Amino acid sequence: MATCRWIIALILLAAGPVLAGDMPVIRAAVLKIGTVNWELSTIIDNGLDRKHGFTLTVQPYADNGATRIAVEGGEADMAVADWIWLARQRAAGKDYVFVPYSKAVGGVVVPGDAASTSLEDLAGGKIGIAGGPLDKSWLILRAYAAQAHDMDLKATTEQVYGAPPLIFKSALGGEYAGAINFWHFLAKMKAAGMSELISVEEAGAALGLDIETPLVGYYMKERFLNDHPALAQSFFEASREAKDILARDPQAWEAIRPQMNAANDAEFEQLKTDWIKGIPARARMDEKAAAEFLGVMADLGGPALVGDATTLPAGLFADVK
Repeated sequence: MATCRWIIALILLAAGPVLAGDMPVIRAAVLKIGTVNWELSTIIDNGLDRKHGFTLTVQPYADNGATRIAVEGGEADMAVADWIWLARQRAAGKDYVFVPYSKAVGGVVVPGDAASTSLEDLAGGKIGIAGGPLDKSWLILRAYAAQAHDMDLKATTEQVYGAPPLIFKSALGGEYAGAINFWHFLAKMKAAGMSELISVEEAGAALGLDIETPLVGYYMKERFLNDHPALAQSFFEASREAKDILARDPQAWEAIRPQMNAANDAEFEQLKTDWIKGIPARARMDEKAAAEFLGVMADLGGPALVGDATTLPAGLFADVK
């Protein structure tokens, strides 16, 4: 009997690595200091990838361009982008498929001692904008200003474009009447005493857009997903479980705090709050709402923003739920 137990144990030990090796691997190309690392680390640290039948590895890169090249060139299987960019790529013939991640968006912040109460109060001043003239937050805020205040925000202000860290630093130095930045920089700016004048979420809702539609997500090549049936849903399950952990367990945030680059407790708490606020409802992507949003972006940004994606490309969204 003892001999049989040893034989069985040896068989199980031998089988373990084979079964593990049979799991598909997802190589995620990420920004070295990107906020998506918080969720991906939570997936890996809690074994959620292996629980759902795949192995996740993270490959850090210096900028978004490098992550896109990695996926296109086959050096990685997945990266993060907004689906407006992916719609443009798919309309141009690339087979990218989107899995929702976050509905966190930017907004406009003003100095804490500013008397500004609306976008109208920014007239005649400088606005620092991260991303450039086709930044989606900037476009939505321009449309909102026109509708709500009959105001041409571009014509009545001076725009200063720059990288997110530069806009962050300059805004804290009081160089702008208002600043538009990515959500995590805005969180740090609010923690430093700046006030949110209006969020893109509020502006979008006023324009009639569905603010619950996630804008940012993971993307993979369709042929990669076809080679691994059900992998999109499996990854989505792991992503949702990581979100649930981060939404309810403060200790999970302590585990990833070293990655968050929070200068103090105020930044740490604001980053937590705003990240959790950006968790979308668990649901399929609403293609009607997405098509309406794409139409607004096409009107505001034109081909320079959406390319040939004047309508929502078929197959853009993975069938996950």
